[in-house]
Amino acid sequence: MDLGLIIYALNLAAIYSLMAIGISILWSSVGMINMAHGATFAVSGYAAWLATAAMKPIIATTFGNGALASFVMAGTLTSASLVAGALCGAIIYALAFLPIHDKPNYPVRSLIITLALNIGTVQGLLWFFGPRSQGLPKIFGFGRWEVWGTKIRYDQAGTIIGATIIMALTLAWLRYSRRGLEVRAMMQNAEGAAYSGISRQVTALPVLMLTGALAGMAAALLSQTIFVSPTSGVIPLLKGLTIALLGGLGSVPGAVIGALLIGFLEAIIGAVPFLGQRYVMFGTFIFIICVLIIRPRGIGGLLDDTRE
Repeated sequence: MDLGLIIYALNLAAIYSLMAIGISILWSSVGMINMAHGATFAVSGYAAWLATAAMKPIIATTFGNGALASFVMAGTLTSASLVAGALCGAIIYALAFLPIHDKPNYPVRSLIITLALNIGTVQGLLWFFGPRSQGLPKIFGFGRWEVWGTKIRYDQAGTIIGATIIMALTLAWLRYSRRGLEVRAMMQNAEGAAYSGISRQVTALPVLMLTGALAGMAAALLSQTIFVSPTSGVIPLLKGLTIALLGGLGSVPGAVIGALLIGFLEAIIGAVPFLGQRYVMFGTFIFIICVLIIRPRGIGGLLDDTRE
């Protein structure tokens, strides 16, 4: 396996892991499968597009066209994506969690409501922006590095490094902050956490905002290689959900391992001459099905415990 294929696989895994970790944390702590995660991805992408379009002339006038202007534009794009994703999480909290969190069959009800929110949001984006895709500024530039004879694009390296930093900050927040400790307690034993005075109703808001911000960051990073469109969140949602299942719902390390496995599998299948990109989705789903047949709870998740 050459270095270029490894970089491509890590680039895919970095983006997928941001979606999968959000889905896994949300399920294990709040008990919700957020089908509006894809809508959050698309809304964050459009928010970044609008923010950068509005700020571009101001940045050009103030900072010119140099490295500092590129840095400010990158900050504008990522900040808009993160804020939009967090706000989407707060809206989902108000519409899909608060009204039903103490009702019977809450997981199924939340699944249906978030699916409806996803469909409604996509239709709203289609009505407002139309079906045409939009491109975002290349925050990492257009150049390439040559390492051991392999050319590595700036956007690939930036995506891998950026996603790694975001995931490290997320894990540090879960490990060391008071709210993060409450979320981990909910993930490990929701009933025991409730007896200790940790309210799921209070904890759900920062969790939904955090996972929404992760989806927003995934949109900012993926926009460096694809365009933003109303339906751009469909594939990341499917990949994030299936990778979260592969890694095991409730396991953050399992989600990361699952993202790495799927990233490398997609890269390898796409590089095989008689297979190519048209068999990537088929091959990854066959792999996930085989793993779940052998290990139903996923690589490191709590699926068996949840079923019991």
